[in-house]
Amino acid sequence: MDERNRIIRRNRKKRKKKRLLLGCSVFFLILLGVGGFLFYNVYQAANNSFSALDRGEHSKLREESVAIGKDPINILIMGIEDYSSGGAHGRTDSLMVASVNPDKNSIKMLSIPRDTYVDIKGHGQTKINHAHAYGGKELTIETVEELLDVPIDYYATVNFKGFKDVIDELGGVTVDVPFDFSEVSDGEAGSNKHKIYFKEGEMTLDGQEALAYVRMRKQDPRGDFGRSERQKQVIQAAIKESASVSTLLNFSDIAKHIGDNVETNLSVREMYTLKNKYGNKKIDSLTLEGVDDTINGVYYFVPTEEGLANIQNELKMQLGQEVSASETTNTETDSSESDASDYSEETQN
Repeated sequence: MDERNRIIRRNRKKRKKKRLLLGCSVFFLILLGVGGFLFYNVYQAANNSFSALDRGEHSKLREESVAIGKDPINILIMGIEDYSSGGAHGRTDSLMVASVNPDKNSIKMLSIPRDTYVDIKGHGQTKINHAHAYGGKELTIETVEELLDVPIDYYATVNFKGFKDVIDELGGVTVDVPFDFSEVSDGEAGSNKHKIYFKEGEMTLDGQEALAYVRMRKQDPRGDFGRSERQKQVIQAAIKESASVSTLLNFSDIAKHIGDNVETNLSVREMYTLKNKYGNKKIDSLTLEGVDDTINGVYYFVPTEEGLANIQNELKMQLGQEVSASETTNTETDSSESDASDYSEETQN
């Protein structure tokens, strides 16, 4: 009898082990399936977004190609306002240069005011945000390189519809609003425009609110410089939110919006390297000094000669390029004093 009971107990244990093994196998198969599905969506989104530049493998300001994660690089991020033109010949409402140095393990970001007075090849002197309407991403990159005297290695364009959709799929982003203000919504896709109110302190914003938050500049005492800080806030909040579990479960939809609304020359591997290596890094802001001016009745932001030289040298140092001793000293001095003086005389209409 005892022997029979032992056999029964042994058989029960075997059945339990089989059920546990089966359960674990099913669980891991599900994980592999979900992982494969997510990878497929990431890959498809990246493929849909990828668009090489006509210039070739590297900038004319480079002697050879660079690699993300190994070499210092510059990435130009272009926010395109194209809903008013049906998606064609949109202007850049925002232009940001992210300068990444793997040796220093640092990211510096420069927001170029949309009204910056520059010379656009073939079109004369005008606002830098016109470059995209004249010649798309290629002419915009060329114009930025001419202005800053540093190479643009990679780019990404994001239209405003895609910006809103991605923020909504992330479940919104939380930011620290610097002061009370209101901004009119974009009214995209025929929807009625309305005022969106922002209160000083922490707020969670949906896609439409986030777009209004980063676009406002006329009410900001720091003009485009204040707006660039808010843009950086939203970028960092979106990166943080993208790592959440709820976001991973929503990734199929997020990937689709990215594929439909983002254009870049970053490969899947390069995107992964950027996210993995720099996703949690603090972003240091750079400021282009200049003056407000009206030329032929049109407002422009005109960089000062010294301010432009300082920014060029800051970016060259970030890239590990040579800068003369006197220029380096001036750049570092100006940079340390910028918090106190950058915005004292800057206003934006």
